[in-house]
Amino acid sequence: MKWIKSGLIATLSFSFLMMGSPVKAAAPDLEAEAAILVEAETGKILYDENIDVILPPASMTKIMTEYLVHEAIDEGEISWEDEVHISDAVRQLSLDTSLSNVPLRQDEVYTVKELYEAMAIYSANAATVALAEHIAGSEANFVERMNAKAEEIGMEDYKFVNSSGLNNQSMKGHHPEGTGADEENMMSARATAILAYHLLNEYPEVLDTASIRTKTFKEGTEDYIEMENWNWMLPGSVFEYEGVDGLKTGYTDLAGNAFTSTAERDGLRLISVVMRTESREARFRETAKLLDYGFNDFEYVNVIEKGESVKGHETIPVSKGKVDEVSVSAGEDLSVLLEKGNEEGVSPVVTINEDLLNEDGEIEAPMEEGEVIGTIGVAYEEDVSYLQKELEAVHHVPLVLDEPVEKAGWFSLTIRSIGSFFGSVWDQAANFVKGIF
Repeated sequence: MKWIKSGLIATLSFSFLMMGSPVKAAAPDLEAEAAILVEAETGKILYDENIDVILPPASMTKIMTEYLVHEAIDEGEISWEDEVHISDAVRQLSLDTSLSNVPLRQDEVYTVKELYEAMAIYSANAATVALAEHIAGSEANFVERMNAKAEEIGMEDYKFVNSSGLNNQSMKGHHPEGTGADEENMMSARATAILAYHLLNEYPEVLDTASIRTKTFKEGTEDYIEMENWNWMLPGSVFEYEGVDGLKTGYTDLAGNAFTSTAERDGLRLISVVMRTESREARFRETAKLLDYGFNDFEYVNVIEKGESVKGHETIPVSKGKVDEVSVSAGEDLSVLLEKGNEEGVSPVVTINEDLLNEDGEIEAPMEEGEVIGTIGVAYEEDVSYLQKELEAVHHVPLVLDEPVEKAGWFSLTIRSIGSFFGSVWDQAANFVKGIF
């Protein structure tokens, strides 16, 4: 939707003062090399520390593999019931018990769904490679898709060299063709959060699997294995945290311990990323600090309610209508997430669709009641950051007509036209006389 013409942008500033003027909460002091906390709906950044430093994400890489699996399912390229061929390289990798794996045989049947669950719950590396080969024909081809998708969704500061997040050395010569034997995937905390943001918003069903704490792989066979989710913040886990239902842990020697989490409470969903914490347990403790900060120190504040008008823009002029103007208002409630105790001002900003306006800034009759003629967005007095520039436009609601605008009859339009003509002539004559005297 295009911007309103000059003079048709109205800004009404509100100051939201909390009762008793509470002191603004201090941001958490984290023991992590990089960290970010984001509102999942809008991509608004609530906390950031070294978020553009490029670090190894380890198995958080699998977030991209999950994304591409869901995309392939959604586009009909594969199905959950597909049987997946197990290559020699995948078989050999699956038997490495020093890595997170489920054993895979070449004389057994595995579905996409089974391997996906092994990847998402147990971070099974060979199962991940098997999925990559099934989707793209080879892991090398799949890596090309990973990097292309990262560019498509606007990630920066990243490099994918394999589908699992292992360092290539751990793959014992079977790393994807075209990548170095000593290479490892790289992503910044911001890039990781962007990836998680798109996965959760485009394929929220990912949480159906990510939230499973334990499951038996190939139950009833001699190769069965009890898979326990490495996300120890899920309900019933040692670091259980209310609302956590995803997403992915990671560890390699170079990466250290990392974790991308998501949690929801009372309609607020958060995404957090911590990278290079000192221990497996620390990644959950530091994540809890971030989530505490988000849930305890921020709240939604109404900027404008459905049916409410913005001061100074209660109406819009009408051309060729039975009335000269019509009232307009918000078509939906608009609220923003603000830090408690922060006397930050927010302003509703009215933007009219320029395509609906004539050269005099009028809409032309007839139009229906409830018709969308623009948007109401939000402006902040203080700097506010988003994961991506384009996400700033997420916070807007439709600006609608409160009543129908009927077109005036032929006779009325003719009289107006005549009156307008003579009025114009009179004005010109008056200006001429004024110029003489």
